[in-house]
Amino acid sequence: MKCVDDFRLRFGRQELVPIMVGGMGVDISTAELALEAARLGGIGHISDAMVKTVSDRRFKTDFVKGKLKRYKFNVANSDKSAVLFDLGRLAKATHNHVDRAMQAKRGNGLIFVNCMEKLTMNAPRETLRVRLSAALDAGIDGITLSAGLHLGSFALIADHPRFRDARLGIIVSSLRALQLFLRKNARLGRLPDYIAVEGPLAGGHLGFGIDDWAKHDLRVIVTGIQQYLHAEKLDIPLIPAGGIFTGSDAVSYLESGAAAVQVATRFTATRECGLPDKVKQEYFKANEEDIEVNMISPTGYPMRMLKGSPAIGAGIRPNCEAYGYLLDGSGNCAYITAYNREVAAHPKAKKISVMDKTCLCTAMRNFDCWTCGHNTYRLKDTTRRLADGTYQLLSTEHVFRDYQFSIDQKIALPPDPSPAENAPNQLNQAHGKPDK
Repeated sequence: MKCVDDFRLRFGRQELVPIMVGGMGVDISTAELALEAARLGGIGHISDAMVKTVSDRRFKTDFVKGKLKRYKFNVANSDKSAVLFDLGRLAKATHNHVDRAMQAKRGNGLIFVNCMEKLTMNAPRETLRVRLSAALDAGIDGITLSAGLHLGSFALIADHPRFRDARLGIIVSSLRALQLFLRKNARLGRLPDYIAVEGPLAGGHLGFGIDDWAKHDLRVIVTGIQQYLHAEKLDIPLIPAGGIFTGSDAVSYLESGAAAVQVATRFTATRECGLPDKVKQEYFKANEEDIEVNMISPTGYPMRMLKGSPAIGAGIRPNCEAYGYLLDGSGNCAYITAYNREVAAHPKAKKISVMDKTCLCTAMRNFDCWTCGHNTYRLKDTTRRLADGTYQLLSTEHVFRDYQFSIDQKIALPPDPSPAENAPNQLNQAHGKPDK
């Protein structure tokens, strides 16, 4: 019976454990989490979502404060077209985030950055070019293009000196999306180094319609893309994602020709994950009926989250002067429209509720939008419930090793809370490895 460790992801001569930890923003996939995945021989992601906020939080910069100060005159104005990002400061924030992670990297694995096209930032092409270029400048191993078709993203960095040596990949949810991407970029003579195929059980934003997401199946999508690549004689590693909860789940894809798997949900319950511990406990406590797919994201994509997310129904004033990451090229955002509608409908209300959209920037910054994968309700089965009723947090290494070595749909529980000297032996025994 095979385990994930019997396979390898190959980029040229480089061989990796075929486990990629997905990029969860805002700073949910922390550098610490990504560094552990890389140290263990796999691939970890950091996210550049709201990178100025992340830089301020981690490196004591004042990018958000400076932006708010510059545009404070516009706070009460519903027209946000004047609220622009300073591209120099955006580059500096991105460089801070990426460079610190790369400087700390150990082991044979890689660190990628997840870059969302839907972070349009009131100047889609200009800001995306800066984010991509600054990440390459800072030495990132690779970039995963997400949350959008990214038809023009390669062209934005085609003249960068690292355009052909950094690993560049794309997330798609259909064969059609992949075909559009390949057709658009054919003139550049630069194929993606990998394709992450994200199915309907993934966390966060989904690449499907709200009415049909449940009709799709990851295995069917992967098989269709495999057949297309074979017919076109394109040798591009495929990496399925969404709903892969055990090592055995992963092996079933690897045996069918996948190069690796992307996983994320189980890493939200690790100590290295950036979610506050009290939110991690909400994930542990969740039952299947506590998870929904809704349309409250201003991006227009469906999004999976816990029904108890404080972001749902919150009617906070748009914070575009401080954040504004979802403003389109004309300074518009679906939440601003929804918020202004409710203000007009309730002119005397001290507090309003906006049910159909959320201020995603503020909600993600405050960890109030509890996005999650479909299998989040199974997290409680991966750990131990403690005497005080809370659930024991896991280490990234424990979860990674469990994916890597587990068989027969088994999930290893973490070591019992006990004297530290017993922990290494317990971890080895849990994954069938001999004690040293």
